[in-house]
Amino acid sequence: MGISERRQREKEQRRTGILDAAERLFFAKNYEDVSMDGIAREVELNKATIYLYFENKETLYAAIVLRGIAILKEKFTECMTKDAPGIVKVALMGQAYYRFSEEHPEYLRMIHFYGSERFSKENPCTAEIGKGYGSCRLVLRDAVRQGIEDGSIRADLDPFLTSMYLMISFMGILSMEDKWKQVIADEGFGYEEYCSRFFRFILPALAPDGKSPDVKRFARYGFVLTKPEGSGKRDEDCPIPLSPCLHNSPAGNPDDRHPA
Repeated sequence: MGISERRQREKEQRRTGILDAAERLFFAKNYEDVSMDGIAREVELNKATIYLYFENKETLYAAIVLRGIAILKEKFTECMTKDAPGIVKVALMGQAYYRFSEEHPEYLRMIHFYGSERFSKENPCTAEIGKGYGSCRLVLRDAVRQGIEDGSIRADLDPFLTSMYLMISFMGILSMEDKWKQVIADEGFGYEEYCSRFFRFILPALAPDGKSPDVKRFARYGFVLTKPEGSGKRDEDCPIPLSPCLHNSPAGNPDDRHPA
């Protein structure tokens, strides 16, 4: 390895180290409570060195947001590779977004916070983040388009608008404030159950005949549903909610996991 290549590798490693240190602090604290001095102490570098890699705290924050968006896009893209009808892929992406919120809650918090007016619209990272998040929506749009082509989704729907409706719905549900979660809890529903009922609400709106498809059959593609634990609702009134833990599902034939 030549000198220039070695220097470039060291530069990339230092940049990654700075990002890792900043990520730990932003995960543990609110944006306003993190300073460049604190990041410098965390990574054990001079603050001036950090400015060689990142213009300011906002740029550092944005770089971490992009890490989270990359993970979400990977999850969406994995859903798209399934040999499944388009409407199933849409459901899988909704499930993937939910799992992302469970596995990476701090990334989700940072993604949503970056969309607030706190950050400068002139920052070049803003456009990059918009493009990155938009690429996730484009994957969802492609799933809708496929569903229209294979007949699993209504032909009169526009793929772009439908993907916007869905993406904004996912965002709104998963960024719900605690006060609204409490309202749901006061009515006797768990938050996971609330999230899962979205599929009973939205799938008939997508299906050609206006009827909800049999989501139990989606299990063969990785869409796993379980009964809510300790639910006081009657079975006929309580749909089967989404489970975030696919790896906890029983082994064997997917169709056998949910007998009719």
